[in-house]
Formats: sequence, C-alpha cells, structure tokens
Amino acid sequence: MVTVALLIRLEAKPGKETEVEDFLKSGVPIVEEEPSTTAWFGIRMGPSTFGIFDAFPDEAGRKAHLSGRVAAALTAKASELFAQPPQIEEVNVLAAKLPR
Repeated sequence: MVTVALLIRLEAKPGKETEVEDFLKSGVPIVEEEPSTTAWFGIRMGPSTFGIFDAFPDEAGRKAHLSGRVAAALTAKASELFAQPPQIEEVNVLAAKLPR
C-alpha cells in the first residue's frame, strides 16, 4: 500500500531533452535498491517537459528517497539539464492499483 508520493516537474533546457530522457532512464536501477520506493516513474509530458512520480508506503520512505542517490543525482545535474529548478511537490495518495 502507498500513502504518500512525490510529483516532480522538470523542464529541460533547449537541446537537452535527450539527455534528460537518458537521465530518467538511468534512475531505474538506483530506485530498485530502495525498499521503500514502491513505485517510480520517469515521464515525458511534452516536448521539453518531463517528470518523476514516485510513491511510498509512509513518510519515512518518502524522506529516505529524498535523501537518497536519485535525489542527489537530480540535484547534481539540475543546472546542466534543466531550465529551472525541479518543482517538487509532496502529495498524498488517495487510491492506487499496484501489481501484487
């Protein structure tokens, strides 16, 4: 079960769209090592707009993720890849369907 999540909006700098896409794809093996990250999605919402949606069973899992390797990599690459700082929203999950 998941109760909390993060919705992160990323706007790629012009010409950096492919690099942002590759960066998001490279995050999968890292989050697979995080036991409290129940679901993680790297998404594309438009030509230069990307995002991350990830869900956790509780606040402790969300905090652990925010202090983990993906968050550190996002911070390290932010000025190189993104037109503006990532917009991070902490959200509550009201309903979910996850694989068993």
